[in-house]
Amino acid sequence: MQLESGRLLLRRYRDEDFGFLCSLVKQPEVMRHIGEGKVKNRQQALEFLYWIYRMYQEHPEHGLFLLVRKEDGKRIGHAGLVPQSVDGQVELEVGYWLAPEFWGFGYAGEAARLLCEQGFTKHGQRALISLIQPKNQASRKVAEALGMECGEPVLRNGQYVLVYRVQKERWHAISHT
Repeated sequence: MQLESGRLLLRRYRDEDFGFLCSLVKQPEVMRHIGEGKVKNRQQALEFLYWIYRMYQEHPEHGLFLLVRKEDGKRIGHAGLVPQSVDGQVELEVGYWLAPEFWGFGYAGEAARLLCEQGFTKHGQRALISLIQPKNQASRKVAEALGMECGEPVLRNGQYVLVYRVQKERWHAISHT
């Protein structure tokens, strides 16, 4: 499966992308707002890649996809629709991570808009969420630009994360104006 936006190609991870994934998860500035906030070593990065591959098998239309900049083929991060359990309910999360050198260029928002479109039109979701740590201002801005509203925090990996949610009708009203 592959998706495309104006500047980005979203494709499944392959074994040859492992070096990029390792470089992404070993950077403290990337990982500080992800999971437990800790960098991953090579073995942990490999386990993460295997988790990504299992997600593709269990949910062929979902998972984390590599973000490739179309103009030069550079790997810049990843994004995807990932099933998450929130208060006992499984919902699709719009998730996005970028390497720091690609922050501030609108790539996360571009990928997230494409994923929202997929979630609502292709997958028939009535709502989508993003789980965001409170101090992650950049991700909060992306979620808010998508029309997501911040709800009650939930406990994840021993810390609270904010649950941003957008209903299909609101997203369509905002994205098609």
